[in-house]
Amino acid sequence: MILAPRPWVPLGVIGLGLACLALNPWAALAVGLFGLFLLLQSQLLRLQFSADALLVWRGASLLRRFPYSEWLGWKLFWGPLPVLFYFREQRSIHLLPVLFDATSLREQLQQHLSPLP
Repeated sequence: MILAPRPWVPLGVIGLGLACLALNPWAALAVGLFGLFLLLQSQLLRLQFSADALLVWRGASLLRRFPYSEWLGWKLFWGPLPVLFYFREQRSIHLLPVLFDATSLREQLQQHLSPLP
């Protein structure tokens, strides 16, 4: 299953950048540019759950493969409004913004893996 993109987190970061304009224009610019970067990534990248691995695609190119057998667990942060996806492999830790449909992401993770306690 390939997850559908959702721009809510990038748009929230862009909104935060706009809110920072009154405080510090340089911070607002940095936060706004980061939000635009996330918005671009939400349109370019795709997550696919295969039978044995999580695949990260950019267009037709496979960027990264995360075999489920190497995962120690996962967690979505901030319950009803998940904005961060954390997962740990045997050799590395990953913390990613949720740029995809969070409901489908949670369903696929529960189907393929066990969450962290």
